[in-house]
Amino acid sequence: MQITPDPLTKPQTLALLASHTADLRRNNPSARACYVLDTARLQTDPAITVFSAWSDHQQAKELLGIAALKELSPVAGEVKSMRTATSHQRKGVGRALLRFLVEEGRRRGYECLYLETGTRREFAGARALYHGEGFEDCGAFGGYVDVDGENCFMRLRL
Repeated sequence: MQITPDPLTKPQTLALLASHTADLRRNNPSARACYVLDTARLQTDPAITVFSAWSDHQQAKELLGIAALKELSPVAGEVKSMRTATSHQRKGVGRALLRFLVEEGRRRGYECLYLETGTRREFAGARALYHGEGFEDCGAFGGYVDVDGENCFMRLRL
């Protein structure tokens, strides 16, 4: 697996991101509880770096997943827009991307990484992954607001 910065210009990454956005909007009961970023924001916000994971087969490189890291301050970052391609779910892609973002956060000198996800059953796998990698529940951060218990906020001290 190769994980590299991604400008979100390839059809594969754009399609995966579109699917991710549609699923998040469908699985959140309120637009106020859905903090998903659209493609334009991910491409143009200088605080956000998107990464994509690709199979390392020379003949047929395949997109495995995407994830983004947003700088909140010189000492804190936020995990954004993590998504594994459907055909590669439960194969360790999400864990590899998350570990990559944690190492990138350390390389940047962050003391803490944060994230926001949902509390509904559709997000249970994501929450289990984050807890399994050492993230702990915390209160809302940055500009987030807990909307009727639909949001889960987590942090990992680096």
